[in-house]
Amino acid sequence: MAGNTTSEGRPDLAAMIVPLGRALVAAELPVLREHGLAMWAYAVLLGLDDEPVRTQAALARDIGADKTRIIGVLDDLAERGLIRRQPDPADRRARVLSLTPAGRRMRDAVRSAIQQREERLLARLPEEDRRGFLNALQALAALPPSEISGD
Repeated sequence: MAGNTTSEGRPDLAAMIVPLGRALVAAELPVLREHGLAMWAYAVLLGLDDEPVRTQAALARDIGADKTRIIGVLDDLAERGLIRRQPDPADRRARVLSLTPAGRRMRDAVRSAIQQREERLLARLPEEDRRGFLNALQALAALPPSEISGD
């Protein structure tokens, strides 16, 4: 891949991470299908985490989705009893979201199955490299986008 190697002789981070990310997403798809979830539905379940309430707009922003795009996903998850959507007492126009116990179980089961698959990949690394990789990835993933882009 010409043009993506730095002066230090390593590829750019995006040149390494994007193909890996695509492969990891592809590896998640069978797990999501087994649980009857689309990728956006899983993103919603992860985005709600264990927070008691979140507005639809805040959730959409946090998971990188257009708020109108996830309405159908939210409808489906609510119909399946995985999330609750209730009017916000402070603003009746807004909806607050929360995971139901069934939603929490689904999120945990899917995350566990995905992480089992990831363990097979991570097992290819020596233990010390594996810990360092995961620690570095968590630290970088926690950065605000402005710190990553340099803006």
